[in-house]
Order: sequence, then structure tokens, then C-alpha cells
Amino acid sequence: MSRHVILGAGPVAHAIVASLTQRGIEVDVVSRSGTKIDGARTVTANVLDTENLKSVISGCDAVYQASQPGYHRWPQEFPTMQDSVVRAVRGSNAVLVSVENLYGYGPVAKPLTESLPLIATTRKGKTRADMWRSLEAEHKAGRLKVTAGRASDFFGLHVEGSCVGDRFFKSLLRGKKAEMFGNPDALHSYTYVTDFGEALVRLALDERSLGRAWHVPNAPTVSTRKFLKLAASIAGVEAKHVTRSRLQLRLAGVFIPPARESIEMLYEFEEDFVVDHSAYAAVFGDHATPLNDSLAATIDWWRSNPAI
Repeated sequence: MSRHVILGAGPVAHAIVASLTQRGIEVDVVSRSGTKIDGARTVTANVLDTENLKSVISGCDAVYQASQPGYHRWPQEFPTMQDSVVRAVRGSNAVLVSVENLYGYGPVAKPLTESLPLIATTRKGKTRADMWRSLEAEHKAGRLKVTAGRASDFFGLHVEGSCVGDRFFKSLLRGKKAEMFGNPDALHSYTYVTDFGEALVRLALDERSLGRAWHVPNAPTVSTRKFLKLAASIAGVEAKHVTRSRLQLRLAGVFIPPARESIEMLYEFEEDFVVDHSAYAAVFGDHATPLNDSLAATIDWWRSNPAI
């Protein structure tokens, strides 16, 4: 029977597990904390321990690299983490699926496609770009079978630490102001994490995905203000919000490093940020969940988890 291994146990891992179990594929979830996800076998391990990781993934068909260091530690720790994963997977027959975002492109004044150059100059954007170039080189040299799925800011089940996570949905459902950034009227593509997980599995199972990165499906893009109004209407609450300024984030960053790190990415919210996933859809199908449906499922999840 086919077996896939997920490195990391966050919201994307939950979504991948759901897609794999629907297909009857065995799945192991690897994390340092030994976090349990229903439907998966739990493996407690550190991805930086390359030799142990080799034994964990031995004989599997696909490895999803969904683990990452703290947001403020990407340049210092992320490349080393990926290098350990690559050395563990290299030489096996497993497909390595890199779970990525869109930081590597930098500011772009048009819809984002995969053909755009990776020319970001931000700390995290440059890290992302360099890491993909390293994976691409491994593939071209014949040492690794690799593909990547790139998502925008995501929301949905188990998603807390996102710009549309707890400070957005939890606040909204409690009658408080949802937190926003930049220009609320600028268009912004948001990724439903369930669609992200499904896309990553399709990439893992289809050799046509290999050697390149793909933008995963998103519902038609709306402004963040429209996103908020839709969510509020579905939830039956008032659409109240507060927009955090650069200065507020800078002050918060004195005590909260991730807040400081988010400042360099504000360009994504100050101008239109629209993702084109037509290349993926042409090969693997367009399975983006309609926004009304994904928001309803997200709101149901938050309401069923009041302690979060």
C-alpha cells in the first residue's frame, strides 16, 4: 500500500492528511512534539536529524516538507532545515513536495504567475527564492524528484497564525474588530487550506508536476473588505475591523518578533495581490472551493472550537 510522510503537524498537514485518507493512502505525520492528527500515524522526530529522518521516510512514496522554523528565524534556520530534508530524501524514490508561499517573487504590479522571476529582496522572500533554486538544482541534477505548491495567505480549519486566522475570525465571531493590514479595498487572493492540501496531494501523485512550482487554486479574488463582509454575513455578525499600521507593528515588534517580521511583507496588502493558478488548473483541475462555502466551513470550525 502507498505511504506518504508529512513533515510538520500544522494546519497544512491536517489538510494533507484529510486528502490522503480520502484516497486510502497511509500517512505518517512527523513532528518534534509528536502532535497527533486523526487518520495519521504519529512519529516524533526532529527533521534536523538527517540519519533518523532517512529511516522514518524509508520506503515511502512521497514526502511533504511542511515544517518550518519560527517566522522571525527563516534566514538563519530554514535553509538548514530544508538541506536536512533533501539529504534524507536524496537517493530514495520518494517525491519531495515543498510546501511554499509567494514571497519569492517580491512586489509585482500584475497577477502572479509561476513564470515570474524570483527576485525578492526581503529577508523572507530572498530565503524562499534561494531555497527553491536549491531544490530545482537538485532535480535538474537527477538527485531528487521534487515539486512545489505555492499558496497565498491561507485560512480555514486549524489555521490560527495567519493574517486571516485567530485575530481575524476569532475577533469577528466575538463581536470585536477583525484585524487587517494595508489597504482593505485592494484585491487579495486568499487560499483555503483544504484546497491547498488537496493540491499538494495531486502534485505528489502526478509525475507531470515534477521539476517546477505550481500556484494552487484559489476562489476568485476579492478585496479584504469584501472577504470580511462575506464572513460577517455568513456568521450573522457586524463586519467591524481595525487596520494595523506599520508604526503599530513596529512598536509591537519590540516585544513580539513575528510582528516585526511582518512589516516587510505589507506590500502584499497595500496594492492588489492577485494569484493566477491557471497553469495548475489546466493540468490538475480547478478544485477551488467557492468562497461562501469555505468561509462557512471556517466559521463552523471556529465556533466548534471556542477555547482556541
